[in-house]
Amino acid sequence: MSLSTRHLLGIKDLTVDDISLILTTAEQFKEVLQRPVKKVPSLRDVTIVNLFYENSTRTRFSFELAEKRLSADTINFAVSGSSAAKGETLLDTVRNILSMKVDMVVMRHSASGAPHFLAKHIPAAIINAGDGVNEHPTQGLLDAFSMKEKLGKLEGLKVALIGDIMHSRVAMSNIYLLNKMGAKVTVCGPPTLIPKYIRESFGVEVNYDIKETLEWCDVANVLRIQLERQNQVLFSSLREYNIAYGVKRKLLDNLNKEIVVMHPGPINRGVELDSDVADSKQSIILQQVENGVAVRMAVLYLLSGRNPANN
Repeated sequence: MSLSTRHLLGIKDLTVDDISLILTTAEQFKEVLQRPVKKVPSLRDVTIVNLFYENSTRTRFSFELAEKRLSADTINFAVSGSSAAKGETLLDTVRNILSMKVDMVVMRHSASGAPHFLAKHIPAAIINAGDGVNEHPTQGLLDAFSMKEKLGKLEGLKVALIGDIMHSRVAMSNIYLLNKMGAKVTVCGPPTLIPKYIRESFGVEVNYDIKETLEWCDVANVLRIQLERQNQVLFSSLREYNIAYGVKRKLLDNLNKEIVVMHPGPINRGVELDSDVADSKQSIILQQVENGVAVRMAVLYLLSGRNPANN
């Protein structure tokens, strides 16, 4: 089997078979990561550039580690120390990098659609590591992998996305993926942080009551309040947001069941998620980080052309 696309620009472009193949391949790579020797020669002599125009910790380190575990040659591009800081265009930057015989580009950019633009103009495989408020496909994939690993399935699972839905590319990738795989999705947060069109356009339910949402769901994927993307005041204060929509220990203890708690990071502790929830046994946040390496190994491998099924 092979992927139906030569790039990973978004979950929106993947088929159900594509998603299943990535998750199955990630399971195999996670087994590799449990071995004493965690490195495999799968991408030896493949050169990958990590092109990050936005700050990142988990995603960048996860991709770098995945590339090293696959024995790829890696170049890390820092915008602040490059010609991009002098006004060089994105396309010129990438063309210069490709002239050095780069095979794949992992890209994060503040502009929605930037990876799609590159995919139309250069021959290398493009992997979207987050573009604006559009998508973050590998985060959506690792979230799904973590849910399936913990609960054994995706189909029929009740998943709540809680928080800043309007500005979250993680939310969009989760919605696309979970809908494709047969899960049920509800979004929850202040009305000012939930797009008015989301129910009709994306087939999800909307609930503005955090208690009702937590009673309904099997998994609560709590999203960060993205103040850096908000160009106007959308709620009164962080303290009042925590009172109204923060996921707290008392809220979870009053449920009639135990739910799984997730967060893509970085966590604003005491805002969208309290520390005694983030660090509790219900939380699989650290497992998400661990699974991110296996999922990104799978994506890199399947898009590299080294998969025997592609030859």
